Amino acid sequence: MTKAVTQFSLGQTVATPGVLAVLDESKQSATEFLKRHSCGDWGELGAEDRKRNDDALIHGDRLLSAYEARNGSKIWIITEADRSATTLLLPEEY
Repeated sequence: MTKAVTQFSLGQTVATPGVLAVLDESKQSATEFLKRHSCGDWGELGAEDRKRNDDALIHGDRLLSAYEARNGSKIWIITEADRSATTLLLPEEY
C-alpha cells in the first residue's frame, strides 16, 4: 500500500457545529477527510473543479474538496489561498 503524501499545509483547522454533528452521527472523524484533502484527493468534485484545485496547488489559490459522509450528508473542506486556515463545513453553511 502506498502512503499518501501531504501536498500542502492546512493551517489552523476549524469545523462548524453542523459538520461536527454530521461526523458524530456518521461515526466518522474529521481526520479521515482532512487526510484525503491534504493529499489531493478532492472527493466528489467534477473534472473542472479538480483541475481548478490542481492549478491552485501551483498558483496558491483556495482549495475545495467535497465528500459524502456515511449518513449521506455532504461535507466541504476549504483551505484558504494563503494556507492559514482550513474549514470543514456543510454546503448550506457556506
